[in-house]
Amino acid sequence: METSTLKNTALSHIHEKLGAKMVPFAGYNMPVQYEGVKAEHECVRTGVGVFDVSHMGEFLIEGPNALALIQKVSSNDASVLFPGRAQYSCMPNDKGGIVDDLIIYMIKEEQYLLVVNASNIDKDWNWISQHNDVGAEMRNVSENYSLLAIQGPKAAEAMQSLTSTDLSNIKFYHFEVGPFAGVDHVIISATGYTGSGGFEIYVKNEDAEKVWNAVFEAGASYGIEPIGLAARDTLRLEMGYCLYGNDINDTTSPLEAGLGWVTKFTKDFVNSENLKKQKEAGVSRKLVGFELVDRGIPRHDYPIADADGNEIGIVTSGTMAPSLNKAVGLGYVPTALSAEGSEIYIKVRDKLIKAVVTKPPFYKG
Repeated sequence: METSTLKNTALSHIHEKLGAKMVPFAGYNMPVQYEGVKAEHECVRTGVGVFDVSHMGEFLIEGPNALALIQKVSSNDASVLFPGRAQYSCMPNDKGGIVDDLIIYMIKEEQYLLVVNASNIDKDWNWISQHNDVGAEMRNVSENYSLLAIQGPKAAEAMQSLTSTDLSNIKFYHFEVGPFAGVDHVIISATGYTGSGGFEIYVKNEDAEKVWNAVFEAGASYGIEPIGLAARDTLRLEMGYCLYGNDINDTTSPLEAGLGWVTKFTKDFVNSENLKKQKEAGVSRKLVGFELVDRGIPRHDYPIADADGNEIGIVTSGTMAPSLNKAVGLGYVPTALSAEGSEIYIKVRDKLIKAVVTKPPFYKG
């Protein structure tokens, strides 16, 4: 992809100035790493690091029928939300797969914010619009907002000087709307993709640079560093979190992918009848975590085999986990081989590398 056709975030020029290695990602010019994956990964696990994830999509769904539309397109039960509460969910398609996974925020009565994956913004918007026969008001505000993920065990302490909101009081998957770094009405959300705690901060593009600078000033004595997408991937994989396009996609069922916990049959939603039948019948394959016993590194799309070398599945994500110093991955295998402790083999350059099915998270920090 030509760099000239890539979109920049409000902060791309800062990443370039900091010497980040920039790569095309979901149509955006994004920092993949600064100092190096291992150092950045460690910074988040033990201290505090900042990701620019402004490429993510944001939709506002509003009005008296906002909840009805969200309930129809999402698998989780959004009726339990209240202002200040967020929820992880997925949008099933009508063929048994997943349109996208997303986070739903209830901002106030009759107003919800849906945060979707960057590569799926247009697809998701069209999908939700297509199902909006209830007249909910929809606004795609993806181009107007920047998103900073300030992650790590020192995040609350490092950022407290920037807000009057008590950060240590915001529980996981809860959020506050308040002042942050001199900007009013900022969403401060105790969510993230790393498993090391922290916050996701939603600000308007025009305030992004001011907030970025304030965050780094406030965090200086805590060893705060900018973190790229490569470490974001190793951090989420150590937790066993799904990445859309790798571990889940248009052909993977939420039940196969281990997302039964966000698939609530207490309501009707797109394809709920078929998914309910699938749950009753049982799935024939499952997404599992695994750790390598032998030396090697599993990669996306490497075949998974049984002891006889028969191909039985595929690796969806894999890496050498920096916090664990061992190779881990996710992949789909037949249900019969999905139990913890099952032996499977990863084909690495025609060699069978022994692995054992392990229940994520791999990192227990």
